[in-house]
Amino acid sequence: MPPTDTPALSVSDVNRRARSLLEQGIGEVWVEGELSGVSRPASGHVYFTLKDATAQLRGALFRNRARFVATPMRDGDRVKVRGRVSLFEPRGDYQLIADAVQAVGEGDLLAALERLKQRLAAEGVFANARPLPYPPRHLLVLTSPTGAAIRDVMAVLAARWPLARVTLIAVPVQGREAAPALIAALGLLNRQQALDPARDVILITRGGGSLEDLWAFNDEHLARAIFHSRLPVMSAVGHEVDTTLSDLAADVRAPTPSAAAEQLVPDRHDLLRRLVSLERQLQRVTQARLNREAQRLDHLRARLRHPGEVLNRQRLTLGEIDTRLARAMQRRLADERRRLAHLQRRLAARPPRRVVEQAGIRLAAARARLEQAMQHAQARQRERLGGLVRQLQAVSPLAVLGRGYAILEDDRGQVVHRAMDTQPGQALTARLGEGRLRLEVKKRLE
Repeated sequence: MPPTDTPALSVSDVNRRARSLLEQGIGEVWVEGELSGVSRPASGHVYFTLKDATAQLRGALFRNRARFVATPMRDGDRVKVRGRVSLFEPRGDYQLIADAVQAVGEGDLLAALERLKQRLAAEGVFANARPLPYPPRHLLVLTSPTGAAIRDVMAVLAARWPLARVTLIAVPVQGREAAPALIAALGLLNRQQALDPARDVILITRGGGSLEDLWAFNDEHLARAIFHSRLPVMSAVGHEVDTTLSDLAADVRAPTPSAAAEQLVPDRHDLLRRLVSLERQLQRVTQARLNREAQRLDHLRARLRHPGEVLNRQRLTLGEIDTRLARAMQRRLADERRRLAHLQRRLAARPPRRVVEQAGIRLAAARARLEQAMQHAQARQRERLGGLVRQLQAVSPLAVLGRGYAILEDDRGQVVHRAMDTQPGQALTARLGEGRLRLEVKKRLE
């Protein structure tokens, strides 16, 4: 132990000596690990943490070297970093000053997350896509009561839709207790019978952070609880580039808490402008309708007559019609009387009995003429038929056969015209004037 009278070193001297020892004792090295907490401030430098299963090492990649690094540096990536171990004297921070970065592969944490994501997707845990009520009757927000997320959500709701009913369910959104608390809150809300799935919405949200800060929202059990939720769920965790299992399992995902509030409720200013526009349109339509009806009323008023005047005019018309009807009836009656007298005179001049007798005489004469004509016609047709029979007999082959001739036919019914068309022993049929004979050729005479 140094004596108490030894001169004391300043903090700057100690940090300077420690920095010199680190830089000279370790020098430039390659360090392999998993990236976490990568940040890129406006200065252009890149700050990060390298970690393995048991330890962490803070690092910095300054702007003059960062522009030569092509490897994307993202939380969860596994990389090899070349640099020198040093110490940042103003704060006494032990760190690795990097000048080169090489990708090694996906980090163990992200690899495990990717495997879990694929398994949940295959099971259908990410299949929810229920429509959210717009706007919801009751918005249930699961988030930290002191975080920026609830302030952003409430500010947007107040600006866009002050009528929104919001209930904050305070839960931790970071650390080991976050996922169980979120699962318990979801279960409690889904057991409340007063909540209506068609009118109420659960919003799970928090602000941005590192992969470790958002890790609670990658919990498998939380994703399953969101998938099985009776109430529809919107998830808005982190910034736009962050995507967690909670986002995938929810019915709707919003990139930020503010964007979630904007998607959940309409903008009252837009609705007010639309309402004013519809009101003006209604006023124009109503005024145009009133003008048309006023013109129609003026037209009807101009056509309107006093009822007494209309009745007098109808009375005069009825009188004229009655007079015309009486005259027409008298004329029709006189015409029918004249027609009746004319028919009576015709009937007296030709009584029906005389007409019937004359018709009987004419019928008897016609019958006699018909019988005589039929007899003459039958005689003429009989004579004509006899002539035709005689002509037919004159040319009939049967008449020739009757004079002693015969017609020879072979077995096929063909008439034999020449002796050379037959063969000895051939059977022939002879057709005579009366009957047939079966013959056999004994010899053919040339």
